[in-house]
Amino acid sequence: MEYKWTVLSNTTLGTLMSSLDSNIVLIALPTIASELKGMTTIDVLWTILGYQLVVATVLVNFGRLADMFGRVRLYNMGFAIFTIGSGLCSISQSPMELISFRVVQAIGAGFLFSNSAAIITDTFPPSERGSALGINQISIVVGSVTGLIAGGVLTSTLGWRSIFWVNLPIGIFATLWAHLKLKELSLPTKTRYLDITGNVVFAFALVILLLAITLEAISGLPLIVTAVMLSVSFVMLVSFVLMENRAKDPMFDLSLFRSREFDSGNITIFLNALSRGSFILVMVFFLQGPLVGFDPLQAGLFLIPMSISLSVFGPVSGVLSDHLGQRPFVILGLLVSSAGFLIMTMIPADVSFTRLLLPLVLIGSGMGIFASPNRASIMNSVPSQRRGIASGISTTLTNVGNTVSIGLAFLIMSTQTSRSTLDRIFSGLSATGTSFSAGSFLDSMHLVFFISAALLVFSVFFYVFGFSKMRMSRP
Repeated sequence: MEYKWTVLSNTTLGTLMSSLDSNIVLIALPTIASELKGMTTIDVLWTILGYQLVVATVLVNFGRLADMFGRVRLYNMGFAIFTIGSGLCSISQSPMELISFRVVQAIGAGFLFSNSAAIITDTFPPSERGSALGINQISIVVGSVTGLIAGGVLTSTLGWRSIFWVNLPIGIFATLWAHLKLKELSLPTKTRYLDITGNVVFAFALVILLLAITLEAISGLPLIVTAVMLSVSFVMLVSFVLMENRAKDPMFDLSLFRSREFDSGNITIFLNALSRGSFILVMVFFLQGPLVGFDPLQAGLFLIPMSISLSVFGPVSGVLSDHLGQRPFVILGLLVSSAGFLIMTMIPADVSFTRLLLPLVLIGSGMGIFASPNRASIMNSVPSQRRGIASGISTTLTNVGNTVSIGLAFLIMSTQTSRSTLDRIFSGLSATGTSFSAGSFLDSMHLVFFISAALLVFSVFFYVFGFSKMRMSRP
């Protein structure tokens, strides 16, 4: 009894630290863009994309390593690496150094993300897993709220480098705590093979895809170059799937997708991430850009309602879904978030806090209602010895969705407003002058939010109607 709460406390602290870092970096990005010498819009994007891309591409094999050598051991190592990466980020002297040190952070985060849900699932019985995962979700909200406020305060008073200092005491304490208190409950698997080739192909496919999208959105690549890059990425992804079907121990164990719960839960979590992954980034630059002109603290305070609503509904949804089933909560969460995004398509340039309150609460509430029931259904659908790789797959799809969402948001916005306007806003420069059209920039944001709502509605129909037919058609 005492040990399971020790596990939940430590893994929740890990989630807290990663969530804190995510929002604290986002809220400080406009300041970093304007103060770090040589920072361009592409550098700004890849400060976020590079981190998420690494996490997305290493998670499954990190989960496999955990199945082989111990989840607690590698989880603890993740804390240490993430802490070291945070310290290095604080002393970056160039955009390339910052992006590189964010990659170090991402490696540590990969070990944390690929093991935390599996460790909780190992420790808690099935009747309590939804509740435990729901409580774990509270740390996401606490980290989000704290990150928005602390990021604004620290950036405004001590400068952007101070945002990385926060992780140092948390990381040092949690690393020592995990080393002393956590113990292995899972049995190591006998496999000793890592799908390195599949991992490399998967990573390069995503890198080429994101480069094509971001360079087209910001720089305007020739159409033939964009088409070639997208074609190469598609061919590599198809090759990856074919390789996985033949691999001895594949990076993505496609046999797990024979379970309807695992299948539907993972595809839905990907579509959910694809719809909302760019939201905070777009809002941060909208609120701190020329249309609104807030400082980092003001922008952070405006976004807090979304995080608070997630904190309220996340644990409640987890507890209720343990008794009533996960499926209704997954559908309800997606619909509530879609309603919030639809309202966001009508916000004006001079938006007030009260005007943003309802849509932000709906978006956050939907995320909270959706998250823990969906994750619980995924983890309950696989045998205990496969939970490391199952957790890695679902978190990989979440991170891939979040990462691609940012690139697509820029591409969508570039269809409504000029690339020079996007470049000036997202590189931290003032976008005043005749070349800047507030109306076109606002229209581009509205289009992103509308597509987000459409993706969420589509995921509901796909979840309700699509999977049963797909299952019936399988041999």
